[in-house]
Amino acid sequence: MSKSDLTSLPNIGKVLSKQLNDIGINTQEELMLLGSENTFIRLQTIDQSSSINKLFALEGAIQGVKWNDLTSRKKQDLKIFYKLCKAQQKCNQ
Repeated sequence: MSKSDLTSLPNIGKVLSKQLNDIGINTQEELMLLGSENTFIRLQTIDQSSSINKLFALEGAIQGVKWNDLTSRKKQDLKIFYKLCKAQQKCNQ
């Protein structure tokens, strides 16, 4: 897998890959360094309709698994982050 081809990662299709490119993430390494939560916050600047599913997709891509194969603990942690993020409107700036 080429590190520069984001669509070769699980859960990353053409649309999400383009959105990632639009916020300055062009490689698997950049996505991994930024992490799913910080990437999600950045994505909110260009797509405020981003949902919890996109957050799961990003984490799955980082871990190299389909989003539904994330551990229930990780999903719970991401749900808490998502709720706090939305409540603080940190995700809508």
